[in-house]
Amino acid sequence: MGTKQVHKRLTTEQARTIFENYLAKDIPLEQALALFGVKRARFFVLLSEYRNDPSVFILAHKGNAGNRKISKQSEDAILDELAKEKKLIDDKTLPVRSCNYSAVRDILASKDIPVSVPTIISRAKENGFFLEKRVHAVHDREVLTSMPGELAQHDSSIHRWSPFVEKKWYLITTIDDYSRLLLYADFVETESTWAHIEALKSVFLQYGCPMKYYADQHAIFRYVKDRNKLRPFATYSKFTDDVDTQWRSVLKECGVTPIYALSPQAKGKIERPYRWIQDRIVRTTAKEGIDSIEGVREILKDLVETYNTRWVHSTTKQVPVNRFESALSEGRSLFRPLLFQGGVTIDDIFSLKIDRVVDAYRRISAYGNEIRVPNGTPKDTVTLKMIPDTVSGMVKVRFWRESEFLGETFEKSEKLPGVRF
Repeated sequence: MGTKQVHKRLTTEQARTIFENYLAKDIPLEQALALFGVKRARFFVLLSEYRNDPSVFILAHKGNAGNRKISKQSEDAILDELAKEKKLIDDKTLPVRSCNYSAVRDILASKDIPVSVPTIISRAKENGFFLEKRVHAVHDREVLTSMPGELAQHDSSIHRWSPFVEKKWYLITTIDDYSRLLLYADFVETESTWAHIEALKSVFLQYGCPMKYYADQHAIFRYVKDRNKLRPFATYSKFTDDVDTQWRSVLKECGVTPIYALSPQAKGKIERPYRWIQDRIVRTTAKEGIDSIEGVREILKDLVETYNTRWVHSTTKQVPVNRFESALSEGRSLFRPLLFQGGVTIDDIFSLKIDRVVDAYRRISAYGNEIRVPNGTPKDTVTLKMIPDTVSGMVKVRFWRESEFLGETFEKSEKLPGVRF
């Protein structure tokens, strides 16, 4: 064995690589011990720390037994944070089901109280705060794509995100399958087709159009025969996918293929980041007294930045943004720029669309109201492309006759109740 301490022989990244290869059974124990230059007992102590939370594992000097005592202030701070954790877990209306010892460590570090995760776990066990980890349903987290833009996963989750607010909000998220980079994340008070179309718009304008989009079978994303009887586009003469939802229509116009998860377990790649973000959001809102959706958005923004730029993903073993940018620098990407032709604008693509026939007075009927069609011709079929403005409450309506733009008007949202903000 070497005479130098292990943290002086190896970097943290080198140690992680050795652990990853050992756990994957690519190298035997004897080789791992030789690479570390430590005895079995020490190796397995380090391995246990790594497996507890690979994303925060650091190979550093631990000191001798005589230096392991912590101050009374630190002891009290640990117990105080653990008590707060228990309060969150006991509140069944919040999406927190286990103690996040790494989060406790990070909170204490922000208060200039540096303690290790094993120390926190030890105090949790000694004081009745320790909870065994829940066993989650097994699902495939394998990376099935070979480059960014090959597959984007899209989902939403509703929870009570703060103990200071009774109302539940929706978190809408899109992730790149290859890199695990979060492409979009935002809160909305009410889930609607328009909220999901705005998510598409954000992703497509910032990154480009991916090859495929992966979502669940929510009625917003997919028409399923005999299930969507109350939806405005329901029809008994059509089968599943014979009718395009508004969200699916936007995808197809952009040349993106929609595909659907057949079970919750099939969405494993997006569920893990959800749990990580969800867990941190609730704990932060509880401990900082956040009671508004604007405040929760600020927390979300910081967490997405941390997840994308600093968190080592447990499956890819890379920081998402590094994996994403590395592939782009090598010319490996299936993201395509969004193209506009024939006078089509961003508003025309990212809009809610309905077809109507112009009457003898050059008007159309929509949602029980009549709207004059600019340059309309009686008996012509026109497409209304509607773009809601959530701030003003107005709806921009652009009229098209096949590939010919006729003009636009602005209507109050009350006149178009079928357009959900």
